[in-house]
Amino acid sequence: MKRAKAIMIQGTMSGAGKSLLCAALCRVFRQDGYRVAPFKSQNMALNSYVTAEGLEMGRAQVIQAQAAGILPDVRMNPILLKPSSDTGSQVIVHGEVWGQMAAKEYFQRKKELVPEILHAYDSLAAEYDIIVIEGAGSPAEINLKAEDIVNMGLAELVDAPVLLAGDIDRGGVFAQLYGTVALLEERERARIKGLLINKFRGDVSILRPGLAMLEEKTGIPVWGVVPYLSVELEDEDSLAPCLERKDARKPIDIAVIRLPRISNFTDFAPLEAHEILGVRYVERPRELGQPDLVILPGTKSTMADLRWLRQNGLESAIQKLAAKGTPVLGICGGYQMLGRQLSDPEGVEDGGELRGMGLLPAETVFSPQKRRTRVAAVAEDEAFLGCLLEGYEIHNGRTANEGRPFCRLSNGETDGCVRGNVRGTYLHGLFDSGELTERLAAWLCEKKGIPWESAAPMVYETSREKQFDLLAEGMRKALDLEAVYGCMGMVRKK
Repeated sequence: MKRAKAIMIQGTMSGAGKSLLCAALCRVFRQDGYRVAPFKSQNMALNSYVTAEGLEMGRAQVIQAQAAGILPDVRMNPILLKPSSDTGSQVIVHGEVWGQMAAKEYFQRKKELVPEILHAYDSLAAEYDIIVIEGAGSPAEINLKAEDIVNMGLAELVDAPVLLAGDIDRGGVFAQLYGTVALLEERERARIKGLLINKFRGDVSILRPGLAMLEEKTGIPVWGVVPYLSVELEDEDSLAPCLERKDARKPIDIAVIRLPRISNFTDFAPLEAHEILGVRYVERPRELGQPDLVILPGTKSTMADLRWLRQNGLESAIQKLAAKGTPVLGICGGYQMLGRQLSDPEGVEDGGELRGMGLLPAETVFSPQKRRTRVAAVAEDEAFLGCLLEGYEIHNGRTANEGRPFCRLSNGETDGCVRGNVRGTYLHGLFDSGELTERLAAWLCEKKGIPWESAAPMVYETSREKQFDLLAEGMRKALDLEAVYGCMGMVRKK
């Protein structure tokens, strides 16, 4: 049976840019005429996605699949860890909840999942020409190496050559790369075929002496210096980089509350890409100001994050803005917070009951059963009446409300709640199709007294395709592709 060739990107640390480098390679290989699929054995992220089959996977592999021109498939990310606290995560295997585990318990049991990982990988390898594998964190985390299933441990299992990437934007890139290589065992070092310096700004010639010394000390060639590519694509799994973005130059000010356990902040990428909508992330009352719209995003721990809002004063600040007429939108966990009451009789989150923010006539009861489904809907909110929506739901529990529904699903059920200037919905990805984004922009402009004529809705997918091509173009200029093909035992198509 024909088996796909493989290439693996590992990094010197989390946030080194592995996800986008893998997406770039997926697009490059696709442009070169190959059938390519991404793979990451274990992803830790609160940004997740629901496939057409109703299974849950990490967003990073979704973006990489889209770069490869294929539909997201849960086999591309067989294990997803969704942190629920500093020491525990919900463990999702093949898109289904496997259990809630403390970090130590999962560490002791994760080798049980190797057959599941290999089953997913082998199945993909039988269908595609190339598998682009993403590592996690660093392969030199020596306290974790013995049980590794995502970096060198996986590379050995599937016999994949490795490219090691360091992040020069954070500084110390030569020490990153040299130190990582030095901490590996000889057989692991032999797997690294090339080094990459990522996120470089400036004149590459200045780096030449350092590159030569790095090659001399590691015995591994540098195959590319990848520039800091300004592409409008969803960020990596980490919460940190993208949540710092602000754009005060745009006339409409949207404040997204940066909850401690924020999830699916990728919902707002289409808003950030819009020419008139400025999106910023706030976590303190003094940062909130007087926005044109406040958004409460999804969260992995609704009750804990609501307590955080209450304790730091943001709840009161949002309530005061809402009372003055500022629009407030809650998505998923944010929608649950806006209601009157949250009840957790079975201890899915913290157990017990918690008073909600009281901005919507809604009450939520948590249950162990997770709802995972893709949906199509039509808005019943008067501000966006008739707007066609697409998205997906990922949540525990049900919400009963006495207000007007936000939308009606294609199966006849209703979703969400609207009361005055406050609205909530369970739909993630609701801005991706473009229609709601344009309607929202026009509505906020009208409320603010700014003239605005909506253009044809910007379909985020179309914009994203252009960004993938720009990403691939930058990768082609920076990377020794002949060497990459060669280490996979392939001859590049001409």
